[in-house]
Amino acid sequence: MLSILRSVLIFPVHLCLQIINLSFWAVLIIFFGLIKLILPFASVSRPVNHLLDYMLCAFGVLSVRLIRLFNRIEIDVEIEGALSKKEWYLMMPNHLSWLDIILLVDFAADKIPAPKFFLKKELIWLPFVGLGAWALDMPFMQRYSREFVEKNPHLKGKDIQTTKQSCEKFRECPTTVINFVEGSRFTVQKHRHRNSPFTHLLPPKAGGIAFTLAAMGELFTGILDVTLMYPNNPRRPMLDMLAGRLNKVILRARVMPIEQEIIGDYFSDNDFRDNFQSWLNARWSQKDTQIKQLYGDK
Repeated sequence: MLSILRSVLIFPVHLCLQIINLSFWAVLIIFFGLIKLILPFASVSRPVNHLLDYMLCAFGVLSVRLIRLFNRIEIDVEIEGALSKKEWYLMMPNHLSWLDIILLVDFAADKIPAPKFFLKKELIWLPFVGLGAWALDMPFMQRYSREFVEKNPHLKGKDIQTTKQSCEKFRECPTTVINFVEGSRFTVQKHRHRNSPFTHLLPPKAGGIAFTLAAMGELFTGILDVTLMYPNNPRRPMLDMLAGRLNKVILRARVMPIEQEIIGDYFSDNDFRDNFQSWLNARWSQKDTQIKQLYGDK
């Protein structure tokens, strides 16, 4: 009873402070993004981009401090390999919650360049988040089904063109490109609907990440294979966090080399496509095994 009462009292206060933190940084980011739009000169955009990246990381750090304030939480982080803020990385995390984004921004703040997420186009209309992501040059992806493309052949490759244009911007300064290759947050329903061969993951989608590697592969220092877990709050980590009930986060990061075998023409070379899908599924199988071990699955 006391635990429920505590959660009821914490939730509105914590939610309000998280919204204030988000809106404060988003307004600043949008303001400087408009300056960059009005004055599209390298002498202006470069220092503004550095400032925007700092603001993004400041948002993540302050958000996690609020999480620690309202939750008796252990954040268990282990990193395999060396990281640098002066290099380029392609991050492949699993996706469980909106909370993933906050934790990954906080993780990046003092270790690697500010992250850029691939976002669904619908999120452009999300208050503060949509315009803030636009100002930060994050790509908004419009995913078309095979059936839709067959009916509208002029749209074939349109989402890939968006990826290419975004990757060109990322060449200007060290960047961490984050691609949630599952394409959506994990739920039991989605796991069943997609007939996932993995226990704790959705099947990975290879096209976007293959194209990112083709566009920027020579720039990336390595692939960051990141595994996130909320072992005691697997169903509703975001709501539990806001209510003060989140008590543990596990983050495992491993730096993997960029092998020449995973850079190629995914959309025209059938052999490469099959090999790339096998490579990605093998990585996902390893991640699934890691999660099982951390859960203590038999």
